[in-house]
Amino acid sequence: MATKSRNAKLERKSTETVIKAELNVDGQGQSKIKTPIGILTHMLELFTFHGFFDLNLEVEGDTHVDIHHTNEDIGIVLGKIFKEALKDKKGIKRFGSAFAPMEDTLGHTVIDISGRGHFKTYVDGVHPISVPEKNNEDGYSFVYLEHFLDSFAKQLGANIIVTIKNPGSADLHTIMETVFKSLGMALDQATQIDPRRKIVPSTKGIID
Repeated sequence: MATKSRNAKLERKSTETVIKAELNVDGQGQSKIKTPIGILTHMLELFTFHGFFDLNLEVEGDTHVDIHHTNEDIGIVLGKIFKEALKDKKGIKRFGSAFAPMEDTLGHTVIDISGRGHFKTYVDGVHPISVPEKNNEDGYSFVYLEHFLDSFAKQLGANIIVTIKNPGSADLHTIMETVFKSLGMALDQATQIDPRRKIVPSTKGIID
């Protein structure tokens, strides 16, 4: 366990969005999240709960245009605030891997906080654009999910690979739950302090 909490605050303003965030990496899974994208709000609540992160997030966005800017900017802010809270990343485990099932669908997320932002999705037997999108509240789609995760990975500086097994006829909500739950658990693993590791977990001596 970490000897002290790792916290960060961030406010990002643009002509498209205004986002205020406060994070405690070593939290209890408590959150107060308000965004204009209902399904994303719910998924972030699952992410923080299963990752044991405390997160306050308040978002205003130009959703009267569409949800693209708001969705992407939330990913940017979350990536940046995690990176800031982890500071030099001394002692972290760096790697994380977790599975989350829901009915027949299985989400698997693998994370390497390497300083190199990269994101990839693999969907078992289904091209991402063809993933079922029924009950996709707020006009959300699988493509928006990928945009969010790509923004998050690049700003955090993490290699994130998400695999979705047996999506079958599952709706988008079900698929997203397996992704965000496994993402939270995998990131929890990767950010935990390994008491054996007294230095930055890289042979280079730094993680940018």
